[in-house]
Amino acid sequence: MPRSIWRGVLSFGMVAIPVRLYLATESSSKVSFNLLCPEHKSRIKNKRWCAEGDHEVAWNDVVRAYEYEKGNYVELTDEDLEKLPLRSSKAIDISGFVEKQEIPEELYIQSAYYLEPEKAAAKPYALLKKTLEKTGRVAIAKFALRERERLVSIGGYDGALVLNTLHWPDEIRSTEDLDIDNPTVSPAELKMAENLVNMMATKFEPSEYTDEYKKAVLELVEAKVEKREVIAAPEPEAETTVVDLMAALKASVEKAKKGELATGRAGRGGHESLVHKKATASASKEKRRKAS
Repeated sequence: MPRSIWRGVLSFGMVAIPVRLYLATESSSKVSFNLLCPEHKSRIKNKRWCAEGDHEVAWNDVVRAYEYEKGNYVELTDEDLEKLPLRSSKAIDISGFVEKQEIPEELYIQSAYYLEPEKAAAKPYALLKKTLEKTGRVAIAKFALRERERLVSIGGYDGALVLNTLHWPDEIRSTEDLDIDNPTVSPAELKMAENLVNMMATKFEPSEYTDEYKKAVLELVEAKVEKREVIAAPEPEAETTVVDLMAALKASVEKAKKGELATGRAGRGGHESLVHKKATASASKEKRRKAS
C-alpha cells in the first residue's frame, strides 16, 4: 500500500477512530500521448510563464493566491490553509446514516478511498464496519481534502471502510433540458425486451472485464512503425428504428439462445442451463443418498 494522503479522526457520536486515507483506485491502463511540433516533430513543453515580466517561473517559486477583486490577489501559503477554521480539515464527523440505495450512485459518486485504522482503533473501526454492513446503511459526512470541502459517504467493502467523495447537490445538472420523448411501448415489446434482459442476466465479475484501448493503441503504434496497413474496426450495426424494433428484439433473443451474444450467464448456457444444473445436482444428490 502506498503512503497515506491524509491522517485524522473519523467520529460518530462520542466514538473517535484515528484513521489514515489511501487512494483506492489507480489508472494503470491509461494511454499517454505526447504533443509534438508539426514542423520539427519534437516534444512541446508547457512552461509557467509570467506575462508581466516576460520570463519563465520555476515550479518551486510559484505562489498560491486568490483573486478577491479584478487584478488584486491575496497570497495563501500551506501554513495559512492548515489554519483554516474548518473542522472537516482535521476530522471526518459523521452527521448521519442513510440507506445505501438512497444515494443515486450513477450521479453522485466521484472517487474512492480506503480508510485504515491506527492500531489502537481496530475495535471501534470493526464495530462501525460491521454495523454498516448489518444495517445496510452508509455514513454521511463532510471532509476537507485538497483545498476543498467535500460531501462523502462511508461504507463497508471487502473487510475495509471505503470513503466515496460525492458531488454536491448544486453540481448535479437537471435532466429538464434534455430532449427526451416518452413514446408508448407496447406490452409485447416490453415482454420481449424483458426476455432478452433475463437471458443476458449475469453477476458482475470485475475480473472478466479488461480495458482493450491500451492494447489496441499499442497494436496501432506497432503497425505504423513497421509501415503495415492498419485494419480498422468493423462498423457498428445500423441504429434500431421504431419500425424494426420488434424484429431487432426477436433477432437478439435468437442470438442469445445460440450463445452468440457477449453475455455472462447466457454465454455459459443462460437461464435454462442453471435450471438444468440444479436438476442434475439434485439427481446426483438423490443417487448418492440411495447408495448410502
